[in-house]
Amino acid sequence: MARSRHVYTLKEVAALIGENLELIEEVTANSDNIIDGEMIHVSDGSEYGTRALTQDGVECLQDLLADIRTWDGGIRAFLVGEQCDPGMIERVMADEKKR
Repeated sequence: MARSRHVYTLKEVAALIGENLELIEEVTANSDNIIDGEMIHVSDGSEYGTRALTQDGVECLQDLLADIRTWDGGIRAFLVGEQCDPGMIERVMADEKKR
């Protein structure tokens, strides 16, 4: 299988698939959530750099988010379990209501 030569920043992924950027950042903060090799760290001159996903990584993320939405409590339960900031949870949930 050929290695992907194109990656998408998380900001671009959020726009591409219509998801909340903060939610995507939280899900991808744990590299175990994305298939090995489909998420990479990009040095961009900032202190921390950024993460990017291959096309397969984007599809993996979409599948995971669809799965999380089936859990008891869905996205909110996931974010609470990850001990996210309550303000961030409310911003993400406001976007979830628009879905």
